[in-house]
Amino acid sequence: STPSEMVPAGLSLGASVLCLLAWARLAPADRVYIHPFHLLVYSKSSCDQLEKPRAESPPDPTFTPVPIQAKSSAVDEQALREQLVRATQQLEAEERLRAVKVGVLLNFMGFHMYKMLSETRSAASGAVLSPVALFGTLTSFYLGALDPTASRLQAFLGVPGEDQGCTSRLDGHKVLSALQTIQGLLVAQGGAGSRARLLLSTVVGLFTAPGLRLKQPFVQGLSSISPVTLSRSLDLSTDPDLAAEKINRFMQAVTGWEMGRPLTGVNPDSTLLFNTYVHFQGKMKGFSLLPGLQEFRVDNTTSVSVPMLSGIGTFHYWSDTQNNLSVTRVPLSANACLLLIRPHHAPDLQQVEALTFQHNFLSLMKNLSPRAIRLTMPQLTLKGSYDLQDLLAQTKLPALLGAEANLGKISDANLRVGKVLNSVLFELKADEGEQPTESAPLPAGPEVLEVTLNSPFLLAVLERDSAALHFLGRVSNPLSAA
Repeated sequence: STPSEMVPAGLSLGASVLCLLAWARLAPADRVYIHPFHLLVYSKSSCDQLEKPRAESPPDPTFTPVPIQAKSSAVDEQALREQLVRATQQLEAEERLRAVKVGVLLNFMGFHMYKMLSETRSAASGAVLSPVALFGTLTSFYLGALDPTASRLQAFLGVPGEDQGCTSRLDGHKVLSALQTIQGLLVAQGGAGSRARLLLSTVVGLFTAPGLRLKQPFVQGLSSISPVTLSRSLDLSTDPDLAAEKINRFMQAVTGWEMGRPLTGVNPDSTLLFNTYVHFQGKMKGFSLLPGLQEFRVDNTTSVSVPMLSGIGTFHYWSDTQNNLSVTRVPLSANACLLLIRPHHAPDLQQVEALTFQHNFLSLMKNLSPRAIRLTMPQLTLKGSYDLQDLLAQTKLPALLGAEANLGKISDANLRVGKVLNSVLFELKADEGEQPTESAPLPAGPEVLEVTLNSPFLLAVLERDSAALHFLGRVSNPLSAA
């Protein structure tokens, strides 16, 4: 098969990655050969444009971000959702293929970074990570980078630079556009008139030292991954804690989101902070909130009382006796599903996490089969925040965005990047408007399987068309922020 026929969405991620790696190693002796990532790299015509002498192209226009106290309008999440849906309405085959390719890359990186994140947190604490936001943040830096930083970021994103020629170079705009498609596919419900059951909003905050000038093409380039990009300046050096507090207050005012682990301890030397904030809200059709609070066993000695949801339906399910885990797949929309992974024995959560959250994760899906199930699980509000700089240091790449990084397409100033924060607010609740009908009698006896998630479990949100994993999470205590 040719690279352009690559990786249908149903193919397991492990197989997809192997295909990609095999193509990446094809010998370039035959120049007819198409670059394995040809949908993600610069075309010949773009390269001709880029390689024109610099004298012909004027310097990029720049601007100074307004002070953080300047008035800002609130984020309209419904409008953001509609914008995402519109972006998927007339997708061409090539754009869908591009989304699949980027889905493979972001899943691979998501598992890698989730492992780093879970190693820094104790098993008793929760974790929630957005592979899409993570990949989008690093692609945004790639968009603003010059060599050698750009080549290092390209390799880290999973696209080998091969012969170092222009047509081997990643086109950051194409990748961000594919990420927008992936986000749109998640929230699209089919018809325009259908009620939204899923919301997904991404807001980027660029916080700079006063007087620092940002390049307009860079900031405009971020609009596909985040239509709301807020550039603000403030004093980062005199009182770093006060600076962090101001940023948290500003983001809270603009979004209305209560994020976990607000930003603290800004490095006084930094001149740029790049923060990505993601809000996901899912409503589960046919589920209702149980009256009163129910017990959730955090560990052998601790229980908490939490609101629980319950619903009966035909869900895909698999009990893996060999590895002591079960997987339940619950549809969230036409394209999206929630994957719930529960260890048979609560203390085995870390082993189950290490076993399932890896590159061949999607191959688990082939084992699932439909079952009539009564599913009971906590209503969820998960909050997670992590600094990509910490995760990069763990992957032995602490200098990738460090003092030596060449980010000349973001600003002509000698940038010092401080924290690169990804913050996630993940909410799952009952769809009160779509109560299960009481009129349909359920079969008597053992036909309905009871699945109750009242002890620590794992979750993932999968968008099927691109096979992209939007969230990976560990629920250790539904009441605590990660």
